[in-house]
Amino acid sequence: MSRIGKNPVTVPQGVTVELSGATLTAKGRVGTLKLAVDNEVQAKIADGKVTVEPKNDGKRARMLWGTTRALVNNMVTGVSKGFSRNLEINGVGYRAAVQGKTLVLQLGYSHDINFPIPDDVKIVCEKPTSIAISGADKQRVGQVAAVLRAYRKPEPYKGKGIKYAEETIRRKEGKKK
Repeated sequence: MSRIGKNPVTVPQGVTVELSGATLTAKGRVGTLKLAVDNEVQAKIADGKVTVEPKNDGKRARMLWGTTRALVNNMVTGVSKGFSRNLEINGVGYRAAVQGKTLVLQLGYSHDINFPIPDDVKIVCEKPTSIAISGADKQRVGQVAAVLRAYRKPEPYKGKGIKYAEETIRRKEGKKK
């Protein structure tokens, strides 16, 4: 039995959830998200709550039960509050700036990195050394943050590079005389 799948997802005020066929659509003030519900599980909307149930006792149905419920919960949370991820840039001369629909990164390479900002994600640079990524889709926000971090991962000796704000870098000791 899935302990996560048993819990219904409550729909907050200002969010509408609709089920048409095998597509679940959530609309809120942050945006609109859609989820294709697998044919092994069944979603129902009643009394301002979304419940997910497996159609049979197969292994795949039990696996998708909790997963689908978690995806529905992320959809509802995303369209009502949104998700955000913060990145920090450490290093001399390393900085970021938003120019129109492009994020310009200077990370110690011989050239600037121009990252086109996707339409469903909002990127803001309060300081030249911090990047705030926000949007309705949790997976999309995390993926954009991972792509930006991959341009210059933090190195263990000086800690230079792009890291998540809540991440701690394990530092190594340098060479000795």
